[in-house]
This record gives sequence, C-alpha cells and structure tokens, in this order.
Amino acid sequence: MNKFQFTVTPIPGLYVVEQRIFEDERGYFMESFNRKEFMEAGLNADFVQDNQSNSKKGVLRGLHFQWRYPQDKLVRVIKGEVFDVAVDLRKDSETFGSWYGCILTDNNKKQLYIPKGLAHGFLVLSAEAELLYKCTEFYHPEDECGILWNDEDINIRWPLDGIPALILSKKDKDWMGFREYMIRNDHL
Repeated sequence: MNKFQFTVTPIPGLYVVEQRIFEDERGYFMESFNRKEFMEAGLNADFVQDNQSNSKKGVLRGLHFQWRYPQDKLVRVIKGEVFDVAVDLRKDSETFGSWYGCILTDNNKKQLYIPKGLAHGFLVLSAEAELLYKCTEFYHPEDECGILWNDEDINIRWPLDGIPALILSKKDKDWMGFREYMIRNDHL
C-alpha cells in the first residue's frame, strides 16, 4: 500500500504531496519522504541539502531560484501555516509565467514538490511558521536570483487579509520583474 498521494497541479512537474498519517492516542507517525515511492511517481529527486526556516506572521520570502544550479525542492510546514507559491520560469513550458499556490500547515501536513525551473516563495499566515525543505542542489549564494513577489505580469493573489503589514528582506523587495527575467533568460 502506497504511503503517498501525488496530486497533479496545473503546472507540469509541480505536485501536492500527501502522506499517510498513522494516529492514535500517543500522537502520530508519518514518512515525509520515501525515495522508492517518489521514483515510482516519476520524481527522481536526489536530495543533497535540507533547510529549515522560521518566520513570523506577515513575512514573505521569495520568489527565489538559482540560475546555473537549479533545485528541485520538497517543502513542508512543521509549525504554523503558510501560503506556498511556485512560478513556472521554464520558457519551453506551456505554463510559462503561471503560478500555483496552496496552504501548507502543520495540521494538513501537505508538501509541495517543486521541480527545477520554478521560482518559490511563501507568506506566513500564522503567528509563526517553521518550514523544512529538501533541495537537489546545494545553495550557491553567487547564483541566487528572484522575481519580485508582486510582479503585475505574474499577478499572484496573495491572501493578505489578516496580515497587518508585509515583512520583506531588502533583497526580496529588489528582485527583478518577470519581463526583465524574460530578457535576461534569452542571454543564458
């Protein structure tokens, strides 16, 4: 019996991953990753790095990607609630420039599998949130890049109700727009 359900999203290669949870009066147990089952689903990810972040309500991180060292990511929330977003930056994709977002929480235990070529970001909706994410490539600070979180061409509908003020890093305020990405991507 499979322990994972892989739900296709409108963006090819991007999946919502749900796992079987074994609960009783003591609490719960679950596998968050199983290489064999992921490979059977066509997700041949060789994860090399695990990351963890903690953020408070209103923090928006993203939309991040690496140019030369792209990463597949498996993202999950272990505390709190976030609106997690992926944007398709693959020029040869029929969903180029499209975005998909979903709520990840410590209660629903859903994960988002984000393939190479997609930018990633999230908005913290709870008082605090902790995320864990696996990556198939190491972080290369010189290769880090991003798309502006509120780019009008992408037009992500962030759930801002109940968020008193957004908290962004200077870097996340200054990323390029989607049109600039398209121009720069032509030269890679």
